[in-house]
Amino acid sequence: MRVMTKSPVAMARAAYQIAQANLPDYSCTRSRKDFTQHQLFAILALRQFFDTDYRGITQLLSDLSDLRQVLELKKIPHFSTLCYAERRILKKSNFDTCCKALSDALETSA
Repeated sequence: MRVMTKSPVAMARAAYQIAQANLPDYSCTRSRKDFTQHQLFAILALRQFFDTDYRGITQLLSDLSDLRQVLELKKIPHFSTLCYAERRILKKSNFDTCCKALSDALETSA
């Protein structure tokens, strides 16, 4: 049985650090640069952690300043940004590497 963390802040921190190590800052040189792929990956990991939808995670981010601080968010992404980001990040080959590393990191920290 896997032992995972119960702390959303620890989860966000681990996901953010792993994404920084495995994903480029932006998906394209012409990206708007409002949010990095690291931030979006961590938010999507939190979405799974809280088992909520895109609108739900944006509401949680607006309510929980600790998560915004860990992810270095200056503003909260629109729910559609997260939807498009998930489709884009899932296509990347580094996504599997990030997920495996996140799972391993959370198992060892618990």
